[in-house]
Amino acid sequence: MRISRWLADRWVLIVALLVLGYLALPILVVAGLSVNRPSSRLSYDFNEFTLDNWRQPCATSDMCDAVLRSVRIGFVATVIATALGTLLAFALVRHRPRGRSGINMLIFLSMATPELVMGTSLLALFVAAGVPQGFWTVVIAHVTFCVSFVVVTVKARLAGMDRRLEEAAMDLYANEWQTFRRITLPLVLPGIVAAALLAFSLSFDDFIVTNFNAGTTVTFPMYVWGAAQRGIPPQVNVISTAMFALALLLTALTTRRQRG
Repeated sequence: MRISRWLADRWVLIVALLVLGYLALPILVVAGLSVNRPSSRLSYDFNEFTLDNWRQPCATSDMCDAVLRSVRIGFVATVIATALGTLLAFALVRHRPRGRSGINMLIFLSMATPELVMGTSLLALFVAAGVPQGFWTVVIAHVTFCVSFVVVTVKARLAGMDRRLEEAAMDLYANEWQTFRRITLPLVLPGIVAAALLAFSLSFDDFIVTNFNAGTTVTFPMYVWGAAQRGIPPQVNVISTAMFALALLLTALTTRRQRG
């Protein structure tokens, strides 16, 4: 009876932990493969424990070049998408312009559009405009789909803000810039940081849109796709595990700062 009562009181938590464990299982497998020496190049079995993959993460120079290229593309696309998306979110929430419902529909339409359709559409646009494919076409393509996610994230943060805090600051003789710098920006900053992290993750991880618009530029997902035909180097698992650990650390620091 006690066990049944305990399960009845905590079944939601148990189901949530099981779902999280299921979602984390592929990540644990990748982390395990990062310290594994496979028996052959095309084998993914757990053969022998080794730290050589972590000691020499750039044993394959082409892979590290692709990783650095993906980081540069992700950084540039994140900065542009975060700036544009934040300004658009402020305009939609604070000023409520005409055609607001249509703008919201376009934002969600960009998120709902299949990547195959977006990739081919951008490719047709670049070809028609005579723009050579490469680094900057990939950046433009990533900004195109990252802006929508930034707008939605920042809008959610702005919608939950209490406008009375800004009004109180204005009543205490703060001008608009001082109110924005000392009240509005600190309150909305966690949403902006979360949007930037999401945009960088989407950019770094993208393959389909990038594959259509990259030309001869090879990003990390494209390198993994190409290497799968001849055997993925174990260092790929090292990079993947390190990126996940870095994202987890940044999320934990952001959450701790919000609570503090």
